[in-house]
Parts: sequence; C-alpha cells; structure tokens
Amino acid sequence: MTGADDDYVYDEATGEWRPASEMQAAPTREVRDAAGNVLTNGDSVTLIKDLKVKGANQTLKQGTVIRSIRLTDDPDEIDCRHDTIKGLVLRTEFVRKR
Repeated sequence: MTGADDDYVYDEATGEWRPASEMQAAPTREVRDAAGNVLTNGDSVTLIKDLKVKGANQTLKQGTVIRSIRLTDDPDEIDCRHDTIKGLVLRTEFVRKR
C-alpha cells in the first residue's frame, strides 16, 4: 500500500497515474531505429520503405515523416500519430530517426 505522501507520475505508455517510486524502479530499455540510433519519446522518424497499413486500406510511402513518437513496452515497436491513421504502431526496423 502506498503512503499518502507519494508523488504520482502520469505514465504515457499505459495511460495511468503511477507512484513515482514505481516509475523510477522500472528498467529503461534502449529503443533503436533501423540505423542503430537511440529513439526517445517525442522524436520524429522517417519511414525507410513503403508500408501497407493493415485495416486502413492505405500505404505509407518511403520518406513519410512521423512526428512525436511514443515508446511502448516493446522495444521493437513505437506508437505514432499520423493525420489519417489513428492508433498507428510501427516496428522500429522500418524507421530512421530524423
């Protein structure tokens, strides 16, 4: 049970408020793009190949810029926002940091 004096931090990955002590204790993993660059929340990435998006009947073209990525619990996937596709998750092997 957490004390009343605990600080809480919003965890963007899960969308929950969590005790700061839990957030600091969580191991940090390095998430890397196709070229080996370390990715962090808020980075912009560029697609390195054309990708067909399942369920959207759309293809994202090579060179498309995706802004403000969010890291997920899986170091091989990033959560992205795109103008026409909501809930887009991309594999890090298909992106390069800008």
